[in-house]
Amino acid sequence: MENNKDLFGECPYFTAQKVFSGKWSILVMYHLEEETLRFGELQRRLGDITQATLTKQLRMLEGFGLVKRYVYSEIPPKVEYSLTDLGKEFKPVLEQFRIWGDKYIESLKSNVEI
Repeated sequence: MENNKDLFGECPYFTAQKVFSGKWSILVMYHLEEETLRFGELQRRLGDITQATLTKQLRMLEGFGLVKRYVYSEIPPKVEYSLTDLGKEFKPVLEQFRIWGDKYIESLKSNVEI
C-alpha cells in the first residue's frame, strides 16, 4: 500500500481532501468567490471563527495557491484577500456543493416528523 504522502499530487481525491482539509476552507472560498475582502470583513462573514484560526486557514489556502494576499503599504496596514486564477477554478465545485446541500436540507425537512 502506498504511503499517504506519496498520494498528494498523484491521487486527485487525496489531493483535494488535503487542500480543503481545514474546517473553514470551503466557507472561505465561498466568501471570496465573488469579491476581494479585507481580513475583518471575511472574519465577520464567517462568524464564529477566531483571528488565529482564520489566519491559519488563509495561509494554508495561500500556500496551496488558491488565495492571494495583497498588502497595501499604508498606515494602518490594509490587507486584502482574493482568489487566484486556480482558486476561481473551484467555483463550479462550490456551486455543486450548494446544489447538493440544498437537496440534503430538503431531505432532512421531509424526513423529520413535526
